[in-house]
Amino acid sequence: MKKLILTICAVLVGFVAFAQIPVGRTVMEYEVSYDDQVLKMNGAGTRNMLFIELYSVGLYLKERSNDAISTAFANETMALRIKITSKLIKREVMLKAIEDGFIQATEGNTASLQKRIDKIREYYAKPIKKGDLLELVYIKDKGIHCYFNNELYGIIEGQDFKFALFKVWLGDNPTKADLKQKLMGNQ
Repeated sequence: MKKLILTICAVLVGFVAFAQIPVGRTVMEYEVSYDDQVLKMNGAGTRNMLFIELYSVGLYLKERSNDAISTAFANETMALRIKITSKLIKREVMLKAIEDGFIQATEGNTASLQKRIDKIREYYAKPIKKGDLLELVYIKDKGIHCYFNNELYGIIEGQDFKFALFKVWLGDNPTKADLKQKLMGNQ
């Protein structure tokens, strides 16, 4: 009986370990669901400043892809899940980084997106702390669903907005080139 219980425990531990993947100093789910769509981790990595890990991020897609621009532009359900791993990341720092990323991704052409970029600031008005989870989920034909610790805070419409947002991490001029490669599963 004792061996049976140990075997069952070992199988359960193995299943849990398979369902999550270590990314930097945290673990992220291998598979997530949004709007009845199952998405699998395409790749994941960390954003570091000097020797400090700031956050871990995972890109989730329906089908694996190593083509960053096609992925950013695709009208398919996908998600970026950002887990804060440092006490140094505060709300203003994270939002400023996303806003700067939009400027970089659009080569400064944010005028048509600005009201929707401002909505991100509105949706993430709460303080951000170590351990928090931000999810930017594009639901096909519906828009970017902004989640904070698994709670939906709002939706931002427009595929042009989705394209610019995903280009922050996946574009020709991403926030970090090595992180882009990791999100595309190339490292």
